[in-house]
Amino acid sequence: MSNIPAELKYIASHEWLRLEDDGTITVGITDHAQDLLGDVVFVELPDVGDIIAVDDEISVVESVKAASDVYAPISGEVIAINEALEDDPEIINSDPYGEGWFFRMKPDNIADYEALMTADEYESDL
Repeated sequence: MSNIPAELKYIASHEWLRLEDDGTITVGITDHAQDLLGDVVFVELPDVGDIIAVDDEISVVESVKAASDVYAPISGEVIAINEALEDDPEIINSDPYGEGWFFRMKPDNIADYEALMTADEYESDL
C-alpha cells in the first residue's frame, strides 16, 4: 500500500495538502500518484500570483509513461512554487510529501481545507 501520511488532507485526484503554521497550504501529488506515473521527467508549475479555483487544471506532470494534470484542491492564490522541480523533477518520485511539493497557496477559505479527505478516507477511496 502507498505511503499516506495521517497529518495531510487529500482529494480524489491524488493531490495532498499540508496546512502550514502561517496558514498557507502546501500542495503536491501523493505517493500513489507518483507510483502510477512512474519516472517523472517534467513538471509544469503554476505562476506565483495565479488566482486558482477548485478543480482548475493548475499543473502538468509528465513521466516516461504518461502526462497527468494536477488540479487545484481549493481556491486561493499561488504564493510560491518549488523551483527545484524544474531542474530535478525526479524529486517527486523520491520524496512526494517532502522536497517534491509543487506549490504553496494562500487559501480563500480555510474551511475548504478542513472539508477535504483525511488519510483514512483517501486510503479507502483508492
